Amino acid sequence: MTKKIGIIGSGIVGRTLANGFIKHGYDVTIGTNTASKRDDLQAKTNGKATVGSFEDAATFGEIVVLTTKGTAAEAALRSAGIANLNGKTVIDTTNPIADAPPVKGVLQYFTSQNDSLMERLQAIATEAHFVKAFCSVGNAVMVNPDFNGVQPTMFICGNDEGAKREVTAILEQFGFEAADMGGVEGARAIEPLCILWCIPGFLTNSWTHAFKLLKA
Repeated sequence: MTKKIGIIGSGIVGRTLANGFIKHGYDVTIGTNTASKRDDLQAKTNGKATVGSFEDAATFGEIVVLTTKGTAAEAALRSAGIANLNGKTVIDTTNPIADAPPVKGVLQYFTSQNDSLMERLQAIATEAHFVKAFCSVGNAVMVNPDFNGVQPTMFICGNDEGAKREVTAILEQFGFEAADMGGVEGARAIEPLCILWCIPGFLTNSWTHAFKLLKA
């Protein structure tokens, strides 16, 4: 059955995933906390997405996708309404990128090695079922990328098995194979993949690659 998708965040990742979900037949509401962006968002989704507030998106979505900057993620959840996320799968695309420039192409994070942004979000919205995904590739290759027939890997993690199955099905539609890295603590390893992914971009302006997990 077609799911209703609520997207919290109106940046390039939110818009890209909104159009990806629309392409695959989902009903989408995309939320922004900037009212002046609404007409532009409507245009950038070809009028096919409903545009509203963070709270509208969280209320509408049977599955919710968090696409804000990492520094704004906790505030975005509160603005969306924690109760509106209870019992729902929340796809967390965020990374804890600090408001500081990269060091020789290496991003700086505001979390430590033994912490993750998703763990912080799960602690705020305890009844939501967070699943980490879409955080280790750029927006240009988030929806059905073409790697000459090779299916890229998307690493996921989260505490709820049913939520991970839902996200795995979405990833397959979007052209990825999912690799389950266990519970929410797995985000400590997944989130830093963004740092690795971005290095070729900063150093050589290459932004269209993805990771592949090989198995013997």
